[in-house]
Amino acid sequence: MKLPAHAEEIFNKVHAMLGLCYLVGGCVRDVLHGRDPEDLDFTCGLPPDEIEKKVTEAGFKAYTLGKKFGTIGFKIDGHLIEVTTFRTEIYDGKSRYPKVEFVDNINADLARRDFTINAIAMRLDGSLIDPFGGQVDLESKIIKAVGNPGDRYYEDPLRMLRAGRFASQLGFTIEEHTFASADKHADRILAVSKERWSRELDKLLMGKSADYGLRYLARTDLLNYMIPEMAVQVGYDQDSPYHELDLYEHTIKTVMLSDRELNIRWAAFLHDIGKPFVRSKNRRGYSNYHDHAVVGAELVKKIGPYLKWSNERTSVISEMVLKHLEQGSPIEEADSEARFS
Repeated sequence: MKLPAHAEEIFNKVHAMLGLCYLVGGCVRDVLHGRDPEDLDFTCGLPPDEIEKKVTEAGFKAYTLGKKFGTIGFKIDGHLIEVTTFRTEIYDGKSRYPKVEFVDNINADLARRDFTINAIAMRLDGSLIDPFGGQVDLESKIIKAVGNPGDRYYEDPLRMLRAGRFASQLGFTIEEHTFASADKHADRILAVSKERWSRELDKLLMGKSADYGLRYLARTDLLNYMIPEMAVQVGYDQDSPYHELDLYEHTIKTVMLSDRELNIRWAAFLHDIGKPFVRSKNRRGYSNYHDHAVVGAELVKKIGPYLKWSNERTSVISEMVLKHLEQGSPIEEADSEARFS
């Protein structure tokens, strides 16, 4: 595998500093997928104290926030570098934080990772260590858990959400057992902090295949546990001559037609959240949704703090939901175009 020039230069520097080490995880995945990696992650057999010492002796400032988990960070030429000691993880089921045991085996380290496409390591000469078939899954555009998906989700329930996020970003599909296990264990997402939810949902909504990711959230019941006000939309017949799609499919289409700016994507996702709560019938027997924008904006004001958004962000998205029917609003055109399949 050939690295971009800047990444190859950094790999050489890190290797000279630490000795035998491997490039690992998302950066290997990105290079294999034809993308330029932003940050570089390495793993090696040195203990964290020794890594920190060598980094400092080489003239770099070491970041030690993750030291107890074996991770030391520093910057080279503006690029964030993280080096983690080979490790295995043992979970007691009471916390998402593992008991870490340092090992001298790269394969054992790769076995603790979430998905096969993230469990590939690269040597300095460009050769790969791929014990779980990540290259095949990458070529097949599949998100597949390493080993038993239920075990991976039990270890860190956020991985269920990460599966949807990676599928959205990369345009991949989720392998059937990995998908089904997320449905089985969806309630475990409640053990994860809302800040971590928000970061993954942000990335999912901005993905090129956000439609797949949003359907995954609904079909696995993750949506019901995270934003139950939105789960009501799934399969919801709008009973209107102005809409062909059910409410959730209309929402998904609106998201995909909206500009790829984060607050706009969130406003598109939440724009009709008030509809199920204001439904009434008109003289012709069809459903009306008077004031759904007003009710929706108020719901966003509650959801924002729940998802740990800033006050400013909550206000901006709430205002866009309130005004989404007005001509010239950021999502009015997408909403109108999404009314018919």
